[in-house]
Amino acid sequence: MSFLARPAVAAFAAKAMQRATLSAERRSGGRGSAAASHARFPEYPRVVTELTIPTSVAPARAVVYLPTTEGDDPPPVHVNFHGGGYVMSVTEIDDPLCRFLAVEAGAVVINVDYAVAPQHPFPAPPRQAYEVVRWVAEHGPEHGWDGGRLTIGGQSAGGGLAAAVARQALEESGPSIALQVLHYPPLDLTTEARSKRAAVDKPVLRPWMTDVFDTAYIPDVELRRDRLVSPAHPSDTVDLTGIAPAVVITAEFDLLKAEAMAYADRLRVAGALVEYRDVSGVDHGYDGQDDQKARATYELIARQIRKATGG
Repeated sequence: MSFLARPAVAAFAAKAMQRATLSAERRSGGRGSAAASHARFPEYPRVVTELTIPTSVAPARAVVYLPTTEGDDPPPVHVNFHGGGYVMSVTEIDDPLCRFLAVEAGAVVINVDYAVAPQHPFPAPPRQAYEVVRWVAEHGPEHGWDGGRLTIGGQSAGGGLAAAVARQALEESGPSIALQVLHYPPLDLTTEARSKRAAVDKPVLRPWMTDVFDTAYIPDVELRRDRLVSPAHPSDTVDLTGIAPAVVITAEFDLLKAEAMAYADRLRVAGALVEYRDVSGVDHGYDGQDDQKARATYELIARQIRKATGG
C-alpha cells in the first residue's frame, strides 16, 4: 500500500486539494477557472438560475441552464454530474458543456454540485445523485421542464455517478431515464491504478491521484467491489437488461479507457448500448483544453439527447 492510499492520509490530501482550489479561485478575484470556463464557446449564452434540491444526504445546489428557444411544450431535462475524482466540487468546469447542450439539445440542463468525499464518502454521493434525478423527474411542472423526457450524464467521476444513478433506477423501478451519457468514466475502483495500462507513458491520471481519490471516496477496499462504483469489474455479473440506454465515450490515451470499454461491452450484451465513441489522440479531461475535440463530442451528446427525448 502506498503512503497516499492510507485512509487518514488520503482524506488529508483530498481536503488540502479542496482548500487549494478554493483559495486559487478567491485569489483570482473571479478571473480563475470559473471565468475561463464561462469564456469558452461564447456563441452559447449563459442563461441560468439556481435551485437547491432536497436529499437524504444533504441539500444539493444546482445551476440550471435554460434553452434559448421556447416552444409550446416544456423542454426535456438533462442532469449533469461534473468530474473531480469524487472529491472536488468543480461544477463550473462543465459550464461550456451545459451551455452547449442547453442550446443544441434544446434541453434544460441541471448541473449538480453534489456531495463529495472525504466529507461525504461512499455511498452518499451516488445515493444523493439518484435522489436528485428522482426529484428532477417528479418536479418538472413546477420548474418548467418535462421530467418524463429525462436524460443524465457526467464526465470522469460524474460519469461514474451517472452509471450509478442508472443502476439504481433499474433496481428501484424508476425514474425512467431516456439516456445515460458516460464520458471517460471510472467504472472499476477494485483494480488498483498501478495495474491499469494507458496508451502513453505519462497519462493525465497518475497512480498517486487515484490513491487519493479512491481512498478518500471509499476507505474500505472491500466496498470498492460495489456495483455502484465498479460495474465494469468481473465480479458484477447481474443482468442489466432494462437499464437506461447508454452512450459511452472514452479517450484514446486515458488510464480508464479499458474499464469503460468493458462496461460498454456489458451494456451492448444487455441491449442498452446506443453508441460507443473513442476520441483519438487525447487523454482524460481533454475537453477542458481542446475546443475542437470538445465540440465534436458535445455535438454527439446533444444529437443523442435530442434523439432520446424526441427533440
